[in-house]
Amino acid sequence: MQQQEQKPLTPEQQAELQQQEIQWQRECFQNAQKHLAEKGIMPKTLLEKESRFLAPLCALWKFKAQNGKSYWVITGRLPTDHAEASAAKDARDAMRYFSLQWQLKADQIITAGARDKTQADFANLLINRAHGLYEMHENEQLWAKEPA
Repeated sequence: MQQQEQKPLTPEQQAELQQQEIQWQRECFQNAQKHLAEKGIMPKTLLEKESRFLAPLCALWKFKAQNGKSYWVITGRLPTDHAEASAAKDARDAMRYFSLQWQLKADQIITAGARDKTQADFANLLINRAHGLYEMHENEQLWAKEPA
């Protein structure tokens, strides 16, 4: 079987991909703000230099809130969640933090005896996404551009 050679993207294809990524980031940003607001936390400032985007999988946002505290928010193809910034020193550490928290939450759901299919499905989703987050946390290539 002959291996097909990958062709470079045309400028039009590159522009379309860039637009899709911008749209994805915008949606994730809006979801992050909405999540905090639903939890009674009013975001004031985005700390963009500390935020990370791994499109189209997940985005880690760091916000300073009106209450003076800072928060990590994770959005994307996974449950949206948040934690106080003191839980993690940087985006990579925040990814590991959410991975471990989700494993604990899933364990609590299972231990309590998932009463219905929805709870069991959510526990399985948390486990699946927690493993994916941990794999991304461990992937040195994803973090090679991180400032030292």
